[in-house]
Amino acid sequence: MKRSPKDTAESTRRISRRGLLVGGIQLAFIGVLGMRMRQLQVKEADQYRLLAEENRINIRLLPPPRGLIHDRNGITVADNTQNYRIVMVREDAGDVDEVIARLQQLVYLEPADLERARKEIKRRSPFVPVTVTDRISWDELSRVAVNSPALPGITPEVGLSRYYPQYGDYAHIVGYVGPVSDYDLSKIDDQDPLLQIPKFQIGKTGIETKMEKALRGSAGAKQIEVNAVGRVMRELGRREGDPGENLRLTIDSKLQNYVQARLGEESATAVVLDTRTGDILAAGSTPSFDPNKFVRGISVKDYSELTGNKYRPLANKSVQGTYPPGSTFKMVVALAALEAGAVTAQDTVYCPGYMELGDRRFHCWKRGGHGHVNLNASLEQSCDVYYYDLSLRIGVDKIAEMARKLGLGERFDVEMSAVAEGLIPTRAWKQEVRGQSWLKGDTLNASIGQGFVLASPLQLAVMTARLATGKEVVPRLIKSVNDVEQPVLGGADLGFNKAFLREVQEGMYNVSNSRRGTAYSMRIVEDAFRMAGKTGTSQVRNITAAERARGVVSNADLPWERRDHALYVSYAPYDDPRIAVSVVVEHGGGGSTAAAPVARDIVLQALYGGTPPLSAYPEKDRGRIESQQDKMELRDFDSFGEGQTRA
Repeated sequence: MKRSPKDTAESTRRISRRGLLVGGIQLAFIGVLGMRMRQLQVKEADQYRLLAEENRINIRLLPPPRGLIHDRNGITVADNTQNYRIVMVREDAGDVDEVIARLQQLVYLEPADLERARKEIKRRSPFVPVTVTDRISWDELSRVAVNSPALPGITPEVGLSRYYPQYGDYAHIVGYVGPVSDYDLSKIDDQDPLLQIPKFQIGKTGIETKMEKALRGSAGAKQIEVNAVGRVMRELGRREGDPGENLRLTIDSKLQNYVQARLGEESATAVVLDTRTGDILAAGSTPSFDPNKFVRGISVKDYSELTGNKYRPLANKSVQGTYPPGSTFKMVVALAALEAGAVTAQDTVYCPGYMELGDRRFHCWKRGGHGHVNLNASLEQSCDVYYYDLSLRIGVDKIAEMARKLGLGERFDVEMSAVAEGLIPTRAWKQEVRGQSWLKGDTLNASIGQGFVLASPLQLAVMTARLATGKEVVPRLIKSVNDVEQPVLGGADLGFNKAFLREVQEGMYNVSNSRRGTAYSMRIVEDAFRMAGKTGTSQVRNITAAERARGVVSNADLPWERRDHALYVSYAPYDDPRIAVSVVVEHGGGGSTAAAPVARDIVLQALYGGTPPLSAYPEKDRGRIESQQDKMELRDFDSFGEGQTRA
């Protein structure tokens, strides 16, 4: 149908209005867009150019808190303290020397630390944060934070550092941590990225290294946005890591502190075991050192003083030291002979002061001899000739078998460094290792704990605990991990003839409680805590026939390094054994005079749970003991609650 001119005109007017409306909207949109583009390209060009081209997202590892270590009563022995530090990322810093120069105007940098940091910055990947300095004050940290725009790549951080509140008491047990080194990385097969963080602390000795993975925990991470000059703009995200596991030890801090103080400045060691569980209640080694000095990196001067000390303060003598056990080994020979049926407790051996074997004399410590002695008297008076005779009857292999049954010659799996195996020789051992046949003279030397025989103080304490109980006592150092109790090992009956074991125990009782006993003067007079023990004196030099003819030179007249080692092993109470103790005083002379007094005092301290009454000591000793107690500097543990540290 043909449209009229009027309809056509109306339609044209409607199209024109729509066109104008659409055109207006488009023009307005283009105008707004143009204005926004002008703002972005002109007014905010610098800001968005920085965001687009220069800003970057960095992912940085978050070291987890290292697990804490407590004693059996919850007292902290390894803690974490806040540590303020300054780190640098090389790729964000640009001109490293210029940035460090600016930093030095705000914070004093030790030349040695600065040199070490420069080397780390050059050798590490450019994106790895390197610690320039640590342990700075809050004021220094604040100055750096305020001036951060002028310090590209520099970040002030708050971290954690290890601290040992008991100082030297636990130095040989817990050990210490230190900055991870290339040497550490070369000897461990561990891909944990935490180890790549410069100055990250890892265990170096003791429990700290043996339980490193458990104590370390796992890393967290944070995402941060940094600008062109390396300044941190904001934190975009954070994932916390898992803290290390907390350990509780079997050690009693109060007893450990007493043992260290009682050993004093001697080169000595003492181990205290719970005979029922095998728990190591104390493991002293003197002299000791402050492990806190190693956390950051010990100075050359301090380290030289430790390594140059003839008393070897860095060595853990309780497990690392091995010594000829001397007469403390005689219980091994006695029980082996009884079990083999080679002797009865009533059989006697005549001791004229020596035994002749071929053209050689093997002497007893008592020049005039002991006369006729049976097993009980041989232990009580420590007759050497009696054990020469027994050893020839049963041979060294029977002795070695019994020694191993009692825990000697075994490397126990305790979490301390350099745990020694000791040495219990046999015929086969000498042939294999030395290419020589075993001699009867070797057997005689072994029978009194000399010759090739070597044992650690820990092993001697285990031997004593097994003799006291007749059970397989196995030492334990970790009581719980994250409050999960660790198993008590051993406990099985060793299968000894009870009558034979009782004979040996009675002999040890007489050592301390019979007037003829070698340790009678160091007895405990409190009936409930009577002690059984055995003295030992091990030679570190040969005594020639000429010297014997002239008279053996006394230890007091010899240089310290040539004096005999003094040993004593004991358990108490005799009728219900709870504590086994071994003491070794290096070059201390006689076991009855140097080691037995220390062992007696430690036993009483352990059984009373603190300072014993003077009535527990022989009357003639009480004045000396009271003076000794007054002079000893012990920590005050009673004023602190569970889990708290000691300053």
